[in-house]
Amino acid sequence: MNRLYKLPLVLLILVQLFTPITIGFAAAATAPAQAQTANAVPAIELQKIRVSQSPEKVRIVLDVSALPEYSVNLLEDKAPQNKDTSAAHITVTLPKTINKGVIPALPAQDPVFKSLRISEAKEGITAVIDLKTTAVYNVFTLKNPNRIVIDIVKKYEHKIKREIAPGLTYTALLRGTAEGPLAAHILDLDPKAGWKLQPLLSNQKTVGLEKLSSLMQQAKGAAAAVNATYFSLDGTTLGVMQLQDTIVASMDITRTALGILPDGSAIIDDALYQGSVELPDGQKVTITGVNEERGADALILYNSYYDTATDTNPFGNEYVVVGNKITAINTNNSVIPQDGFVLSAHGKSQQALGKLQVGDTVKVTQSLGDQWSKAVAVIGAGPRLVKNNSIYLTTKLEEFGSDVAAGRAPRTAVGITKEGHILLVVVDGRQKHSIGLTLLDTALLMQELGSIQAMNLDGGGSSEMIVQKEIVNKPSDGHERSIGTALAVVSTNLAN
Repeated sequence: MNRLYKLPLVLLILVQLFTPITIGFAAAATAPAQAQTANAVPAIELQKIRVSQSPEKVRIVLDVSALPEYSVNLLEDKAPQNKDTSAAHITVTLPKTINKGVIPALPAQDPVFKSLRISEAKEGITAVIDLKTTAVYNVFTLKNPNRIVIDIVKKYEHKIKREIAPGLTYTALLRGTAEGPLAAHILDLDPKAGWKLQPLLSNQKTVGLEKLSSLMQQAKGAAAAVNATYFSLDGTTLGVMQLQDTIVASMDITRTALGILPDGSAIIDDALYQGSVELPDGQKVTITGVNEERGADALILYNSYYDTATDTNPFGNEYVVVGNKITAINTNNSVIPQDGFVLSAHGKSQQALGKLQVGDTVKVTQSLGDQWSKAVAVIGAGPRLVKNNSIYLTTKLEEFGSDVAAGRAPRTAVGITKEGHILLVVVDGRQKHSIGLTLLDTALLMQELGSIQAMNLDGGGSSEMIVQKEIVNKPSDGHERSIGTALAVVSTNLAN
């Protein structure tokens, strides 16, 4: 007799991934075993208990004097997650059986298996296997000698792939690893089939927060979307960003960025903001940032993607520029013209611009690097994960801290295949059904999926994927987090 109790459930659960996704081996399974003859009177003895461990599975063997009827159930713990409680229990009930066995030493620090107990009652005994997470398992019997074998399977893989439209596919991946279960969600879009990425700003500004489901509505006919780059508590975009010909956010260090070309294809490369303003006398003054809070000695360029006004303090000078001519000079909180910008200077930068007057002509030059000259949109994040088909982690080079680099976490990443397809990947983490990935693991997964270039995006509670208006992953906050930016998947025939 051989029963594989959980695998059919996996397929059922994976089907649910699409509308919306529900991951976890949470349904109960029962299976009858051999029926004893009606005249069997002597009690069956559980004579010996054996437990072994390998990277693939934990095996529990119950040696019995005869093969009894038995039933198997998986019960998921609905209580809040707690490291001191079990996430699920497999129960193997043996009626008309008495226990003569002794529980041996059990595996330590296993990612799935926690403990084994034997519960005794008049009707028989029950082996209770406590798990740290829900899991695939297999229960079967062997004869000569008589044994009931319970395998808790740690390594498995199931994929459900669905075509959203020609050139756009969604894949739900559920994988068992030696470290624990993993749930990943993969979008594959082909620019040659008419698909492209469209960066989105919350409330169409570089400051502010909005849920992905709301952000996605900015993109006409968007088929899918994921969260994008980092942001501060007030939603200020942290990283470079360019929309059409306008740089809307900057960063003073070199980090990895994603560029969208006019034909919808993508590039991944380094990006560093460089800007300057040329004064009437030919002097050039460095612009230190775009659409961010003005600090000491800084020269910040504010455009209409920031807000209606600069909201600065009165300890500087601000120059309102329209058509390269200064139209007004204020001390602070200048109204930002729709067809121009404001140069806000403090300290040394204020002194450098001190001779400017209304009517003067200034010339502003900005760049993210020559490699981005043809891009219609650029969005920075990082670190780099894959470069030229090799693992290439730039965590230290790009000065990322432990909030991004440390440990397993939910992750969002983007990659480019050798065929030019764009991959968007979201991996759940910090939950029973999915342990998350390290940055190295993320790089290895992106390479496995076919990326020859790949980069990390914002992760943690922000990691989210929506496909056809349905949230297909499980954000680790338990709900949608408000975010600053997103990447929408749009048809080039419908894109704004």
